[in-house]
Amino acid sequence: MTKEPMKERMRTKLRNSGAPSGPERRGWWSFDTLALALAVVYGVSATESARGQAAAEGSGGAARDLGEFSLDELVNLKVTSVSKKPEKLSHAPAAIAVITGEDIRRSGVTTIAEALRLAPGLEVARVDSLTWAISSRGFNDLFANKLLVLMDGRSVYTPLFSGVYWDVQDTLLEDLDRIEVIRGPGAALWGANAVNGVINITTKSAKETQGGLVTGGGGTEERGFGSVRYGGQINDQAWYRVYAKYFNRDDTATPSGGDAGDDWDGLRGGFRVDWEHSPPNLLTLQGDIYAGTEHQSYVLSTLTPPTYSSLQPQTIRVAGGNLVGRWTHTFHEDADLRFQVYYDRTHRDLEIFSEERDTVDFDLQIHHSLGERQDLVWGLGYRHTDSYDFKSNFNLAFVPEDRKTDDYSAFVQDEISLVRDRLRLTLGSKFEHNNYTGFEIQPSGRLLWTPHPKHSAWASISRAVRTPSRADIDLRLVTTVIPPGVPPLLLPAPGVVSLVGNPAKRSEILLAYEAGYRVQLHERVTMDTAVFYNDYDRLTTFEPAGQDLSTLPTSIGLPQVFANRSEGETYGGEVAANVQVTDWWRLRASYSYLQVQLHRKRSSQDGTAEDGEGDDPHHQISLRSEMDLPWYLQLDCLGRYVDSLPNRGIPSYAEVDVRLGWRPTRHFEISVVGQNLLDNQHPEFRQLILGPPQAELERGVYGKVTFRF
Repeated sequence: MTKEPMKERMRTKLRNSGAPSGPERRGWWSFDTLALALAVVYGVSATESARGQAAAEGSGGAARDLGEFSLDELVNLKVTSVSKKPEKLSHAPAAIAVITGEDIRRSGVTTIAEALRLAPGLEVARVDSLTWAISSRGFNDLFANKLLVLMDGRSVYTPLFSGVYWDVQDTLLEDLDRIEVIRGPGAALWGANAVNGVINITTKSAKETQGGLVTGGGGTEERGFGSVRYGGQINDQAWYRVYAKYFNRDDTATPSGGDAGDDWDGLRGGFRVDWEHSPPNLLTLQGDIYAGTEHQSYVLSTLTPPTYSSLQPQTIRVAGGNLVGRWTHTFHEDADLRFQVYYDRTHRDLEIFSEERDTVDFDLQIHHSLGERQDLVWGLGYRHTDSYDFKSNFNLAFVPEDRKTDDYSAFVQDEISLVRDRLRLTLGSKFEHNNYTGFEIQPSGRLLWTPHPKHSAWASISRAVRTPSRADIDLRLVTTVIPPGVPPLLLPAPGVVSLVGNPAKRSEILLAYEAGYRVQLHERVTMDTAVFYNDYDRLTTFEPAGQDLSTLPTSIGLPQVFANRSEGETYGGEVAANVQVTDWWRLRASYSYLQVQLHRKRSSQDGTAEDGEGDDPHHQISLRSEMDLPWYLQLDCLGRYVDSLPNRGIPSYAEVDVRLGWRPTRHFEISVVGQNLLDNQHPEFRQLILGPPQAELERGVYGKVTFRF
């Protein structure tokens, strides 16, 4: 079918539909343009489209045509987060999703945190320009502490509060291979804090990123950014790459439309070397270093009347680096050994808070078969952290200021084939010892049934714990100052309400029940569903500890101590579908439902223990459209709906991001990205304790140029 006859057919359809023509068509130019565009799209043969996109391919991670990624390939991607060894995504007995490097490129996101919006069921809320609240299946917060995040095998959660500083988790996005997202506990393999989920970020090998890459761009919110990377070959067995990147991001907005004063910038560089010393051995050495300046304001308590609080702008200096060494030895197809060691240093300094932290981690993993029906993975680990140079003040202090911790761990997992290629049972457990609660055990059992190559069903039961962080044990945080004479306390002096750490704090416990079903309904349609019921015990509460009269008449201390006097349940499910409409158009849709129910125990006096029921959205909907158009164009859209957060005062919202890319050759690409296009500004989250004031995300657009050589 040629272009011209199709063009005439579309015009005929317009005339038959009653649309004005000739002089009467004023105001219809946009509809006519759309019709002509559709005519061109449908008029170009699949061969021409594939040929045009094939010209855009190249080395160093260049793009591929949608038609070249069959759904069979997508559902059978190899993942490692569920079993710590490669297995097909379709046969993984857990609620897992994979965000590929190509997904990230086509989404137009500029941070790893924003890329996580592509995973079904994950809660990703941007607090302001530089902070995010990210969680899985509930308990979201700026200091969310039930989600473990790893990057190339290196844990990036901070033991300070068992959460993640998302502002410093970065790399060259073009070098990301995939992000594996497990919704649900992964503690049997990964240990404490892998309670509600695991995010495993993996970068490409140096061998896969040969040649040069230069990117640059800027816009309204992404004010300016650029990166450079070069990969080369040392000899026939070794490859390397080095990179550097810089960004500068604008402020978010206050609810009244002013600047929130939270702009920031960062500079990062790194390297990776992969050495295939001999066929069974692979040595990897990689590292990163970064520094940045961030601006943020905090509402801080004071003893100064009449407000007893003030908005204080802060300049935050962040810096750090890491070095990772990894040796993998393959004995044969079903047996291998991996040893990894890494060093991580972080520095964060602002007026109310400062910390230096050094971490050294050793990890040994051995995989081998036991007979014909058993596949065993086991390992040992040790981690030492040293937190020091903490800056104490009236609002925030840690006692003692310096602390060293040591964590010892071991795990074992046995995969048993009950019925060959049909029924598989996986049993395992993590055993850990930490400085705060001593010995912890976290077992898991998973059952996978594959009655047909296109169908798989799984079920699991797991126990996971969230061990106390340093904040739970050593923190003293002033949350508010109550003016004297205010009912019902009628204090004779200002009342200083503070959260105080508790050395007797125990681990939070989860007993999780999950089930899921994956099916390829058609060669162009796949569906993945999961349901869960989580039973929590010993959740954190803030218990009043009476009045501290030692500081009268200046102030009266009203401490609240961390305790474990709450329990609760969460339940819900997620469903995700991929539809390959044509070779050049793919749709991806997901829906998640979450219900949180919290109950304080009889011994608790925490009146806020049940407020967390309103911290998470009941409903989330996502729809992605990816199109390969003629003339080397790509049009990608992401629409999302997030339900309200009553406890945070955040209304429900819907937003759309759009990316238009043009890639005429494998060396060159231009893209324009529009973000948050439906509203001038909207809020996504509000931090209640030690966070920035309410900020709202603004509509933004930026352009990007990529050159490969």
